[in-house]
Amino acid sequence: MPKIKSNSGAAKRFKKTANGYKHKQSFRSHILTKKSTKRKRQLRGMQQVHGADKALIQRMVPNQ
Repeated sequence: MPKIKSNSGAAKRFKKTANGYKHKQSFRSHILTKKSTKRKRQLRGMQQVHGADKALIQRMVPNQ
């Protein structure tokens, strides 16, 4: 059987952790002047992927 290719876009966006997957927060790349400091601060860092989406990501990135 051939190897399964992973979705390269998903492989760049999600990293495997012990409890699932982590991802970067959205709305933090541009047009930051109109967003409040509090909002930008809370968008920093990584967040866990919701449990309902774990199966989808596992299928897109099977060998990670």
